[in-house]
Amino acid sequence: MSSRIILCILLMCGVFFVGESKYAYAVAKGAELEVKVTDYFADIPDVHVARATYSNEINSTGWAFLELHTSASSPDEKQAYAAGFLEGFLTRDLIWMHWVNMLRGYCYNKTDVCGLIEEFVDINEDYISSMVKKYPSDPYWYQVKLYYIQLEGLAVGYNEATSEPYEWLTTRDIIWINMLGDLDELAFSLSMPKTTDDLLFPDHCTGLVKLLPDWSNLYTSQVTWNSYQSMLRFQKMYVMNLHVTPGSSQLIPGHKMSLSSYPAFVQSTDDFYIISSGLVCGETTTGNSNRSLFENVKPRGQILEYARAMVANRLARNGKEWVEIFRKHNSGTYNNQWYIVDYKRFKPRTSQSKGVIKSGLLWVIEQLPGYTEAEDLTEKLKETTYFPSYNIPYFPRVFNMSGGNVRVATFGDWFGYHTNPRAKIIKKKQASISNLRDMYYAMRYNDFRHDPLSRCARCRPPYSACNAIAARNDLNPANGTYPFRALGHRSHGATDAKITSAYLRSSYRFLAVASPTHNISRGIPPFQWSKFDMGPHISHLGHPDQWLFAPLLHDWEWE
Repeated sequence: MSSRIILCILLMCGVFFVGESKYAYAVAKGAELEVKVTDYFADIPDVHVARATYSNEINSTGWAFLELHTSASSPDEKQAYAAGFLEGFLTRDLIWMHWVNMLRGYCYNKTDVCGLIEEFVDINEDYISSMVKKYPSDPYWYQVKLYYIQLEGLAVGYNEATSEPYEWLTTRDIIWINMLGDLDELAFSLSMPKTTDDLLFPDHCTGLVKLLPDWSNLYTSQVTWNSYQSMLRFQKMYVMNLHVTPGSSQLIPGHKMSLSSYPAFVQSTDDFYIISSGLVCGETTTGNSNRSLFENVKPRGQILEYARAMVANRLARNGKEWVEIFRKHNSGTYNNQWYIVDYKRFKPRTSQSKGVIKSGLLWVIEQLPGYTEAEDLTEKLKETTYFPSYNIPYFPRVFNMSGGNVRVATFGDWFGYHTNPRAKIIKKKQASISNLRDMYYAMRYNDFRHDPLSRCARCRPPYSACNAIAARNDLNPANGTYPFRALGHRSHGATDAKITSAYLRSSYRFLAVASPTHNISRGIPPFQWSKFDMGPHISHLGHPDQWLFAPLLHDWEWE
């Protein structure tokens, strides 16, 4: 991709290996970069292009941690490239493991579809390259360019740290793993298979924005639902002092952000971001089962969702701007409901002062191929004290256009916005939230064997572990019967929880836990690969066997 998009290729020289290392940095040597790794922070020179610190604590906490800073005095292109290189170099082992677990077998038995995807990406790259060249000083296209330079740097850094040729990955491979969210809908739009099963059930994630009734705090959270093989997880901090336009002295509003992420991803994909603009962004997948809409997915004039989200994160100063930037060049792939919380517009009530809420605090945008809809829902948040997100469109037009009425007519109330079990469970659980502990337990909630709201009349046994805020589909019996696949036995569930608040977000921190939810007293054991019947058939390279980790608040080393 980079050969078409990047106008200036930055060459790397002199990569020095110092054994197992926690720190890395890049310094300018003329037109080139010199990269070194070290065990000691004091070795990093004052003048550098980028620096990073990395630790892999997956076996002890469920998370790896990466913090990456670039220097505003360096050219933007060098900052972006060096940032990518350091990440790829330091996290090489996890990148390879995640590639094996998530993508290595993706094209088995579907080479025709993958060929169509490759052709689409080729054309899309040519389009993006032409726009970058045509509008070199436009903030949008400038950030697109820098984003792909960062991806190029990651690929080069990864390969510099990789000794086995069979483990080398190209920049296109890195593009593929970053577009994992877009991939299934892109594949469907290009091949139009007869079945729409995967598109009917886009059960990825639960989100909740919770305003305490006395306005003393505001929580924003997101729980990822994903395949269990995806559980190599990162918490990342990007401090990239990039400028709005070439030669500008103005830094991008989103020059600093913390996020939950994965190896090789230069974005979140969950998605969950805490940004220097004051915004906290999250989403849950809504999908699209209206086959005709996929005719609007085109390789020219559009940018895949993973890149559009990061450009919006970097350039937007408020929720309205985020929505307007994100909806540009809509690809209609990875169709989500995004909720954008602008904490600059919220002042918590204290014993000395009243709480303040300004319009624009909560923006919501939903995307379909060829269509987006957005609205400032601050007044609704003030009225109800919460906004839930659970894979069903909020806006009636988006619900209808995406096939919502057809789904309800065919499969029943499970697909209704107000009648879905998760909608009812969230409504009930949010009412008792009064602090961070309550918020955490609400987002990890699953009591499917006992909660009447988890019942499923057409299921045998008559409940599903999918009917919860935090799903555990592996606990549904393999010999059970279910009216549709989403409710059944799968390698799928809630793999984490992330929560920030009006106080935590100022230090870019979030309470987080990595592992499927568990509650032994309620019949929900910790997830364990060696006890999972599908475990021998699913790649989970680099994973702990048992996922039983405590929640944590990570303090960023250089913050």
